Amino acid sequence: MVEDQDVTRAAYDGVVELYASMFADRLETQPFSRNMIGIFAELVRGTGNLRAADVGCGPGHLTSMLHELGLDAFGLDLSRGMVDYARRAHPALRFEEARMEVLPVEDGALGGVLAHYSMIHTPPAELPALLAEQARVLAPGGLLLVSFFATDGPEPVRFDHKVTPAYSWPVDRFAELLAAAGLVPFARLLHDPASERGFLDAHLLARSR
Repeated sequence: MVEDQDVTRAAYDGVVELYASMFADRLETQPFSRNMIGIFAELVRGTGNLRAADVGCGPGHLTSMLHELGLDAFGLDLSRGMVDYARRAHPALRFEEARMEVLPVEDGALGGVLAHYSMIHTPPAELPALLAEQARVLAPGGLLLVSFFATDGPEPVRFDHKVTPAYSWPVDRFAELLAAAGLVPFARLLHDPASERGFLDAHLLARSR
């Protein structure tokens, strides 16, 4: 896992400014994602635990969005370059460099975890451990919203992402992995792609037991 993440970190360190410029609109052109994040934030507020991690936060645009939606949000990212950019762009918020499989968060501390297309570079064999780590940091009743590229086939599909290789997933398989990690998937949204890749965009909401 460390070797794969080192490749991913180096790739994102090399595209910080370009990536930030592409996503500065904070989902203004992506209504499905925007509204799923709004639902996520509302449900997290309902737990009474407003602490939420934006895991794989990139330039911090969604961490800021979660903050504006009433959460005590902070961002974590593998890429030092992304974290440095996020700190400059959103100086009032907290950002830290961290690996998704070893989060610097105590057990059961969070009301929510957002993973917005940040698990797509994880090789399939390593995804269960990564999901278990997200479950570890959630308080009982806490929410995880994970977004990813979906495929209609029975197996994950590796593809050439513009930054570094990534994987699309059958939604049912991904939901099974969430359940195996101790989470309860309870809502999903699938919609047509907004890119030339041809994959569906998928959003899964799960609750900690």
